[in-house]
Amino acid sequence: MTALIALVLGVAVLTGHTLVNAARWLRRPAVPPGEVTEPVAVLLPLRDEAERVGPCLRALLDQRAVPGLRIVVLDDGSTDGTADVVRAIAGGDPRVTLLTGATPPPGWLGKPYACWQLAERADPAATALVFVDADVVLAPYAVAAAVTELRSAGVALLSAYPRIVVATAADRLVQPLLQWLWLTFLPLRAMERSPRPSLAAAGGQFLVVDRAGYLRAGGHAAVAGRVLEDIELARAVKRAGDRIALADASRLAACRMYADWRQLRDGYSKSLWATFGHPGAAAAVLAVLLLLYTAPPLLAVAALVAGSTPAALVAAAAYLLGVAGRVVTARATGGRWWPDALAHPVSVVFLGWLTLRSYHLRKRRRLSWRGRPVS
Repeated sequence: MTALIALVLGVAVLTGHTLVNAARWLRRPAVPPGEVTEPVAVLLPLRDEAERVGPCLRALLDQRAVPGLRIVVLDDGSTDGTADVVRAIAGGDPRVTLLTGATPPPGWLGKPYACWQLAERADPAATALVFVDADVVLAPYAVAAAVTELRSAGVALLSAYPRIVVATAADRLVQPLLQWLWLTFLPLRAMERSPRPSLAAAGGQFLVVDRAGYLRAGGHAAVAGRVLEDIELARAVKRAGDRIALADASRLAACRMYADWRQLRDGYSKSLWATFGHPGAAAAVLAVLLLLYTAPPLLAVAALVAGSTPAALVAAAAYLLGVAGRVVTARATGGRWWPDALAHPVSVVFLGWLTLRSYHLRKRRRLSWRGRPVS
């Protein structure tokens, strides 16, 4: 019983931390913002995105309160007619520049090199750079609100997390863990104040940077060979002496990251090994997650079968506290919580399996993404 009580307390502390982060420290850009007077360059890297780029680019063309907006699109070796779709949608709009990307040189991965080419070719007058992925659809004031928040926070990099759109059962099990993990385990206030690069998080789907700070950090050239180029860029910004921040952009942007289970599986597999680093660290973290969030419902059932009602109630309390953390995260970031949060123990098991798969494929040098090796 003592061990069960300790388990409950551990989950309660983490859920309490989730609540504090979500209610007090999570930034939420104001909508609608005031007009942004500085020149802004939106940078859109594309590789075989003919089916998804339409809504993204139309939303960029519909941005408001940013009169100095320019959009630079890079076609990174697409073979599906992506560039033709961009030309058709842009229709000669002078705000849009379409570039043809070069093959990544040795030591570079595709995404960092595409972003670096975009940054180098952006209008030199642009003082803010906004990196957007093709699977992100922005609300009309999204760029203005994000740039305004970047300036009001006094940071060099703002990661504006979009609302993650879920459609399939796999989406609903795995995708909500993105926000849950950093709201539960990352001290947001300390992350903003601390110069330590290890206290950094970022998502590349909607990333806003001060151009001068970006260049001080070395830009994407500083993270050329990194699978998690977004997080590594945030760390580079900190190493350069600047600050970073996270913001909830669920009212400003929506993102459907993967179209099906295979894409989701492969997308997480290519990068989870880099998230945890050493396999021993991954094993330790996953063991703790499974103990705190997957074991309680199993222990509750086992206690009931054994006829120990008090132990079953304590274990059930631990399970419900874990579910509560998912509910808080979903409500704070525009996600779906009912009944998905009830399956949180299963979500953690899926995370463990995807992590094991990631290390397995990396060891055999079989990790790739969009036709390019990533390790």
